[in-house]
Amino acid sequence: CAYRICGMGSRHPRRCWRELESRGESGQFPNREQGTLSRKGLKTLTTITPFLWFDNNAEEAMHYYASIFPNSKVGEVQRAGPNGPVFGVAFTLDGQEFKGLNGGPMHKFTEAISMFVSCETPQEVDTLWAKLTAGGEESQCGWLKDKYGLSWQIIPSVSGRLLGDKDPARAKRALDAMMTMRKIDIKALQQAAEG
Repeated sequence: CAYRICGMGSRHPRRCWRELESRGESGQFPNREQGTLSRKGLKTLTTITPFLWFDNNAEEAMHYYASIFPNSKVGEVQRAGPNGPVFGVAFTLDGQEFKGLNGGPMHKFTEAISMFVSCETPQEVDTLWAKLTAGGEESQCGWLKDKYGLSWQIIPSVSGRLLGDKDPARAKRALDAMMTMRKIDIKALQQAAEG
């Protein structure tokens, strides 16, 4: 938080501004971590990062996920001491930053949260579906759980267009077809919409 610059915490933007002004340090803070401070308060460039709780396999999961998605990279591995066990990881999947924690067995993933992946081609759907269901399980309507229990939605982008079609009958046919599928079949979905 940029307010830490003046040591006042995030609840006092005007006091923070006055403090910076008195020190001759008011103005813009252009980097992502600090955001931009003005008289009206902080204008942040907020980043929302999914933070995943694993039992004790966050590092393994990080490598696994990074091997599946393009434009991915393994990041920082945090240890409890120089040779201690891994407690946290940071990684990027297709440009999206993630954090992982080895927090123990008390919290498990549920379907209440899932990673949504929009796919352009049937090959992309097939590849991701095969890799993410390996050791996991299939569910309905493009949903699956991977081997760590994390839920994913592998959804062709065309499905949104079909389900949102201006013709209600066409949209209903596409929805009815999708409700019978596990992995979304783009061709079958398009054929159903056509009637």
